[in-house]
Amino acid sequence: MTLSELNELPSDEAFSWFSQCCVSSHWCKLMVDALPFSDLASLLSWAQQNWQACSKLDYLEAFDGHPMIGDVASLRAKYASTKALASKEQQGAAEADEATLIELSEMNHKYLAKHGFIFIICATGLSAQTMLNALKARYDNDTATEISLAAAEQLKITLLRINKGLSH
Repeated sequence: MTLSELNELPSDEAFSWFSQCCVSSHWCKLMVDALPFSDLASLLSWAQQNWQACSKLDYLEAFDGHPMIGDVASLRAKYASTKALASKEQQGAAEADEATLIELSEMNHKYLAKHGFIFIICATGLSAQTMLNALKARYDNDTATEISLAAAEQLKITLLRINKGLSH
């Protein structure tokens, strides 16, 4: 979809498009209300401003739109393809071993039990070990701090999805 096409969508279709970037219904409504956008920079700026105008409940709604990384089989499949790339694109990165995947799954479940929402990280390009290290580093934070950190990660994810969703 081009920016022009997005600008011309009926409100319900634009809402649906934005919900593929972030499932916070309040954020999606704010984005629809801000249409039309003059250029991609304006769209991204509004996305950020509108995200910062959201409440804790809006953030939690957005977090709920992500699957939890907790199924070892899905983790194994996700990181299997990185083996060949790791030596070329990620100097020094090791492939995800079974122990790392199991620990990542266990830590994700502990994080959910402690904070009441899943661990959110912009995982694009991150190895399983990097995600596990980040999860361990953030686990002991208080929940208010984690909401703030997760909201910042959610914004990164949302901006990436907007960029991927629009043809440039």
